[in-house]
Amino acid sequence: MTDSNITDLHPAFLSPLTQSILNKQPAAYRKLVVTGGTPTTARELLADVKPEQLLTVPVKSRHDASAMLGGLWLRHDALHECHEIVQDLIGPTGSFWHAIMHRREGDFSNAKYWYARCADHRAFRLVSALARDVIGREVTDKSLLQIAGAEYNPDALVDLVAELQDKPQDPRLEAAVQLQRMEWEALFHYCAYEAAGESGGMI
Repeated sequence: MTDSNITDLHPAFLSPLTQSILNKQPAAYRKLVVTGGTPTTARELLADVKPEQLLTVPVKSRHDASAMLGGLWLRHDALHECHEIVQDLIGPTGSFWHAIMHRREGDFSNAKYWYARCADHRAFRLVSALARDVIGREVTDKSLLQIAGAEYNPDALVDLVAELQDKPQDPRLEAAVQLQRMEWEALFHYCAYEAAGESGGMI
């Protein structure tokens, strides 16, 4: 599996600034668990960015635009800055980003707590479809199949990350990386459409 297997979900109304942030490090977001402080590159890219700068259209939902900004910090492994934003976002979307952030810091029980709080999030339908594409039709490993069954199972991804975090040679590692990247893409895609008031255009 390679990054090319992940659908490019970025809508056309993302601003040039957002596109630049997304394209700055094509290999970003590959660590399953992040250690250390905020990377210098993340500060350089995002320190002065405001939610309303992320779209070329007027922001209809500042909540979702803020979630986009939190997601961008997370994409560049800045867990603290992501947490500062998403902990103030009430509702399923904030909980979804919160869950991912805690999984990536290695706080697995807390990640499951926050996933439980967003279990009915509408983005899960897109995540489910993309997860099956990432896994493929010929995979037989039970830990991967549990993630991408009939519905996306984020707790199974949490368990897999917990198992793989100290096993860089495990053959399932690349699939886990692609799954976490797919999950990020799907949720960011959702937030962008909601922020723009274009939820009807989501795939």
